[in-house]
Amino acid sequence: MALSSRKLKTAFTQRTYGKSLRHLLLFHDLYFIALIILAVASGGYGIYLWDKASKQSQRINIVIQEIYLVRGDLYRQVKELFDAFFLQEENALNEYNHYTSSILLHLHRLQEIAIDEEERTALSEIESKYRRLVNEAPTLFYRYQNNPNKQAQKSIYQDIETGIFTHYEEVSKRAEHLLMIKQSEIKNRLEDARSSSIAVLSLPLLLACVLIIYSRRILKRSIVNPINDIMIATNAISAGNLSHQVPEMGAEELAVLSKEINKMAEDLALSRDALVKSEKQAALGLLVPMLAHNIRNPLASIRATAQVIDAPDKDTQESVLGIIHTVDRLERWTGSLLSYLHPIKPMLNQLMLSSIVQGAIMTLQPKLSEKNIKVVENSANIKRLILTDEHLLEQMLYNLLLNASEASPKGSAIHIQCALLDNILTLVIIDQGPGMPFKPDPHAITPGPTTKRFGTGLGIPFAFKVCEELGGAMQFDSQVGKGTRITISLPQ
Repeated sequence: MALSSRKLKTAFTQRTYGKSLRHLLLFHDLYFIALIILAVASGGYGIYLWDKASKQSQRINIVIQEIYLVRGDLYRQVKELFDAFFLQEENALNEYNHYTSSILLHLHRLQEIAIDEEERTALSEIESKYRRLVNEAPTLFYRYQNNPNKQAQKSIYQDIETGIFTHYEEVSKRAEHLLMIKQSEIKNRLEDARSSSIAVLSLPLLLACVLIIYSRRILKRSIVNPINDIMIATNAISAGNLSHQVPEMGAEELAVLSKEINKMAEDLALSRDALVKSEKQAALGLLVPMLAHNIRNPLASIRATAQVIDAPDKDTQESVLGIIHTVDRLERWTGSLLSYLHPIKPMLNQLMLSSIVQGAIMTLQPKLSEKNIKVVENSANIKRLILTDEHLLEQMLYNLLLNASEASPKGSAIHIQCALLDNILTLVIIDQGPGMPFKPDPHAITPGPTTKRFGTGLGIPFAFKVCEELGGAMQFDSQVGKGTRITISLPQ
């Protein structure tokens, strides 16, 4: 029975887990219908066995009853015979003939009720002994009429009692014994049928209990638990926890629903981030131009004033130069901020890569000369014209080279490796600086941190923005103490 339970569990689990709700409920109903059919069939079979045994028992009771009726009519028939010959009653012979007809009718019924050869043989012996008695008894009484004395009367009693009746009783008892044996067998069969019926009926009930237990477990795992997970997830998402994930398990419809809820949460998170970014960009877009205007005018006055100051000594000269350098840094910061916030519209032209690279390097040459940094590049190897925006690409390279030069130690080198393969232009910038303290994120809402005293942190975000507008990609690989490697890929 334990093995059957395990098989039922395995079959039910394999057929239900992962199915749709419609299939799950269909299988559930079919299993219970099958159990109901099995229970009805088992009950019907038990009733059939019981009914068959009951009918057989009733038939044997009727046979025994008919045998008793034959015996009773026989004794009354012989009595009528005695009354006719000894008491000279007029109606005795008529009664005798009546009992003869009744006994023959009972014997005929017995032959009709008999179902096997053994019963027919026993009943035929009873009929044979009865016919012998009917044939011999009148002869004895007629013999008495020829010699009516007590000795003849006593002889008749003895002949009838020890002869004819004795043989009849022996045959009748054998038939009754046979029927009693059959009755006992039928009784045992009824007991077996009752036991079998109970066993057969208990099997569907036991299977139904097992099925209820396992179906409850399967339904809980396939429907109840997933629904609870979905309810928890919807409450968490509605509270703002968009990172909450629903386990994609259970029935097919619930698994699909969980998947869609997870996708909805991801889309909402992206939409929220994009909205926050757009709101910040919009706020900065409105604020920065006003700040740039209000800052640039005083900066221009300060720089003009500093340029016309006639410094009487070296310390004053250095202070004036410091003021001019600070104003220039603030001007560059304001310009970079405006460039980062304003929309970029590339103007594509067929150009030589070497002219763009050299333009960025020439603009940066004063900075490079201060630290004695050498730029090693191979852009002249690209003989084919490239399709790009000259000013955007040059400004992007300028910003990246500026960051590399400020991070590089004095007397080091910056390498620019250029390659054009399969319509993909690749630019690799390698410096020998200390490495970057963070990994730039092209999707960051705010600029990354900067280690420079007067840096804006907008050089890298601006480079990401230019790459995106030109349909390319940029990747940073940096190790602490080993420098930074920037790989730019631009389709052609």
